Amino acid sequence: MNNNIVVTPKKFLFVSFISLSGDIAWKVKKEGHEVKVYIESKDDSDVYDGMLDKVEKWEDYVDWADVIIFDDVGFGVFADKLRKEGKLVVGGSSYTDKTEDDREFGQNEMKKCGLNTPSHYNFDNFETAIDFLKSNPGRYVFKPNGRSADEKNLLFIGEEEDGRDIIEIVEHNKIVWAKKIKSFQLQKFMVGVEVAIGGFFNGNKFIYPININFEHKKLFPGERGPFTGEMGTLMYWNHSGVLFNATLAKMASVLSESKYVGYFDINCIVNGRGIYPLEITARFGYPTISIQVEGILDPMGDFLYRLARGEEFELKTKKGFQVGVVVAVPPYPFTSREIFSVYKDSSILFKNSDNLEGIHLGDVKMVDGDLKLAGESGYALVVTSSGTTVDEARKQVYNRIKNIRLQDMFYRVDIGTRWYNDSDKLQSWGYV
Repeated sequence: MNNNIVVTPKKFLFVSFISLSGDIAWKVKKEGHEVKVYIESKDDSDVYDGMLDKVEKWEDYVDWADVIIFDDVGFGVFADKLRKEGKLVVGGSSYTDKTEDDREFGQNEMKKCGLNTPSHYNFDNFETAIDFLKSNPGRYVFKPNGRSADEKNLLFIGEEEDGRDIIEIVEHNKIVWAKKIKSFQLQKFMVGVEVAIGGFFNGNKFIYPININFEHKKLFPGERGPFTGEMGTLMYWNHSGVLFNATLAKMASVLSESKYVGYFDINCIVNGRGIYPLEITARFGYPTISIQVEGILDPMGDFLYRLARGEEFELKTKKGFQVGVVVAVPPYPFTSREIFSVYKDSSILFKNSDNLEGIHLGDVKMVDGDLKLAGESGYALVVTSSGTTVDEARKQVYNRIKNIRLQDMFYRVDIGTRWYNDSDKLQSWGYV
């Protein structure tokens, strides 16, 4: 099917706490569908101005919409209700929201479904955690529970085999952190390759192919600096296989019971001994979905409509690899209205404006034909590419970034390079 042809235009309502799904909404609109978006955050009040039709109250457009898309966790209770009323909904269920929001619940659910979760211990008291670490020395990962970026940025991966560094970090920060973190988890550190296995679920089963992706979460090359939402990802599509059978396949029945429709992803550490799931993402990933758009050959509107209807079909995807790189300006990944005021409303220009292939929207708006920075985040664009090899995809994505003119923009230059070592290990262990 031609990506620019719409057989029957539909009406799509995108519902968001913050400006997350504009890139998909923009693509669906360009395919010829009617699109309305709701953004709750006042900080993002100007995001997508001049590009998408925004509404003040999403509930007023439920009857208008053919398909309603919730792009984040936290909308599950609404999605459940609307599905029971017969509406076509992508995203969320009360059950899947909890698997992501409540780290302990999510890992217990994976364990119930037969997944081999690493040892983990939950705490709501720092002194108790320090006593535990002293009695049970080893490498741990400190993971705050909670959804906010501030909490997630405090994740710390221990490097000392006896756990001394974790003890020191917790001991010296316990008073400050107690004001910010209500509960947290110590997870036994696993040596291996970090890989995520994701798939689109139609309410009954997963749609093939499955997405295998490798995220780069830290701000600087070499996995240094603070955690971000994500600075870029390498991915490819796969028809089932060992990774899928050991993870997503085992959770299909509980997802079906909850009537979940949307993208479901399990991040894992794999090594020669096994596959160890770390955490669940029960929603579109960002910038994952934009990179997936690069690899999906079906029109996005048609795909979302068929997914919401519970149809069983195979997604048409490109062969090879896709790479995506986040392009941002300060204060990303932090928030500072004062710092961003220097950049807000700046134009994003292109040396060759006739070739914008692989350019995906971040927090931007359109003013007099110019793409401009909007919102408060500094999250400007996601640039994507495809290639039959990782080298080819990487070369193309960085050539596309050279087409962008934006003051003080930054991005990681090593997205995808871990593949050169990781692929050898994954192959030797029998996972690819």
